[in-house]
Amino acid sequence: MSSQVSLSRSKLPISGRIIMFFVRHIQQAMASLGELWRNPVSSLMTMAVLGVSLSLPAALQVLVKNAETVTESWGSAAEISLFIDEGRSEQSIQNLMTRIQVYPEVSELRYISRAQALEEFKLMSGFGEALDYLDSNPLPAVVLVTPSHMYSSAAGARELLDKLQQEPEVSFGRLDIEWLERLQAVVNLLQKTVLAIAALLVLAVVLVIGNTIRLAIMARRAEIEVMKLVGATEAFIQRPFLYTGIWYGVIGGILAWLIINILVLYLDSALAELLGLYQSSLEMQTLSFTELLQLMMLASFLGWLGSYFSVRQHLRNIEPT
Repeated sequence: MSSQVSLSRSKLPISGRIIMFFVRHIQQAMASLGELWRNPVSSLMTMAVLGVSLSLPAALQVLVKNAETVTESWGSAAEISLFIDEGRSEQSIQNLMTRIQVYPEVSELRYISRAQALEEFKLMSGFGEALDYLDSNPLPAVVLVTPSHMYSSAAGARELLDKLQQEPEVSFGRLDIEWLERLQAVVNLLQKTVLAIAALLVLAVVLVIGNTIRLAIMARRAEIEVMKLVGATEAFIQRPFLYTGIWYGVIGGILAWLIINILVLYLDSALAELLGLYQSSLEMQTLSFTELLQLMMLASFLGWLGSYFSVRQHLRNIEPT
């Protein structure tokens, strides 16, 4: 009988064999999904564990992405203050601004004359009447330079400052970027934290799926022994368990995506209320479509990986007696 089956298979054309290959895979994938449906409680508990495990590094990734958005918006608002030599004329300062304006690293310029600087200092300091007794204006003229987007980072702004201080009219320049460097260091720390936690949770997901598949193999031990007795191949026996692991990963990834969206919706209102106090607005970003696909692919791969190691280890120990 088996020889007749193998003979009939050998007579199939290559296209027919390819079609039958995919048909068998689809049948076993649907059968493994049905097996999960027949055990809803244990399956949902495993998927929930996977969803929560995958949602934590995904949530940290969303946090890092939003932090980078805030950093870029704050970094682009950084300004370089150039203090002009006291003896420079207005024409010399205008020539300086004309030269700086053509710098590709510069986005905007703003000039504050000595008289304007004195008036601003009077308003902000509260010593307006005392300053009227001064014989001369001690404050220098200032040119405020806003770097372009490419030079808005701490390193780029510092490089631009060094270049601007070479101008002969400039006495010295000042760039307050310590807060920006601290913020960037926090973002870098968050990125490394995401990678470390993601690595640990990836291992946890693989172990959880591997243990779940091991229990499924033990529960179907008698069935596997019978299949080996009738001549079923190792690939045929292990394929449903591999698809089960993939389904665990896919559904766990969907649950992680739902958890992330709920978390973003919950925090968005609180963030809007906080930024409203500063007359600012920022909408929290969630996972993009590309990141969602990456999450689903990673989850399905982890499901397959955990199942593969468990199947290869435990199926070899089951032999018909």
